[in-house]
Amino acid sequence: MIDVFTFNENIKKGILNNCYLFCGIDEQLMKDGINSIINKVLDKNFVDLNYVKFDGSTLESFEPVVNACETLPFMSDKKVVLVYRANFFQEDKNDNVFNRISEYVSNLPDYCILIFYDVFKSKRDKPGKKIYKLDKRACVVKADKIKGQQLEGKIKSFFEARGKQIGRIELKVFSSLMDENNLNIIENEVEKLCCYTYEKSISKEDIKELFLKSNDDDIFDLVNPISQKKVKEAIEVLNELIYRGEKIPYILNMIERQFNRLFRVKMLLENKKSKQDIMKELNIRSDYACDIIIGQSKKFTLKQLEHALQLCLDCEQKIKSSTVNGKTEIELLVINTITG
Repeated sequence: MIDVFTFNENIKKGILNNCYLFCGIDEQLMKDGINSIINKVLDKNFVDLNYVKFDGSTLESFEPVVNACETLPFMSDKKVVLVYRANFFQEDKNDNVFNRISEYVSNLPDYCILIFYDVFKSKRDKPGKKIYKLDKRACVVKADKIKGQQLEGKIKSFFEARGKQIGRIELKVFSSLMDENNLNIIENEVEKLCCYTYEKSISKEDIKELFLKSNDDDIFDLVNPISQKKVKEAIEVLNELIYRGEKIPYILNMIERQFNRLFRVKMLLENKKSKQDIMKELNIRSDYACDIIIGQSKKFTLKQLEHALQLCLDCEQKIKSSTVNGKTEIELLVINTITG
């Protein structure tokens, strides 16, 4: 059993298995892992013809999956078969489907990569006997967010690989700003910081200047047209963020964070709090930044901000708990926030 970081490094090196089982509580990490396999082995022009998906929660027999695996790929060396929500790996489920899987994965055709993922119900859930049994025949990936010292250690190794040292305090600051627990995104941000600082030592100011400033500006640029009821402009800014490589969960997190800040500012203003009180409460360090967020909050009512926060929570739940298109969901969030 391996973690997501090891899995991602294996994919980078071209180390591929015929069968994968992703398990854990973070469905988005599983989806990211699956996408990295698809991007590695399938031609984007023929993805639809060589990528087959099954809903594991509705599978009564494993035979449709077997048939899909046995069908030759079209204009490709590989095909990918995915069984999502594969809850038959849970200990309280019927053993018939699992026994058939366990028997079949040892005889998978070389051209097929079979992928399962099983989302645990809570953080307390652990891999059961079935998963450990399959671990002998397939690559089992534990898809949980890595935090704290383990994450910091991994990030530090990225800096060291580039011949760059980072202090303990600076490492903690940098790690705390990495909202996406995705190896590729974090490594790209490490590369960005190394290029930015070049030969000089990395300081907290460098990190904050490079990441905090641009992130806040980006999300202000998105929330501002929302506050002005400009659907087209808001969607254009959203698409620009996506085009630049920002991930949907990260954008959603930043939108929710900004609406939460606006809600808190609005509440403080309603309670006749001063600008200095607002700066202290929200830890805003400059008058200019405070003026901006106060001005933006005045374009919403409290009810509108409450509605926007609820829409963010609903959107997050949909993206995490289903196979919906994340881009479509966040576009709907923007539209519903404006029209709601």
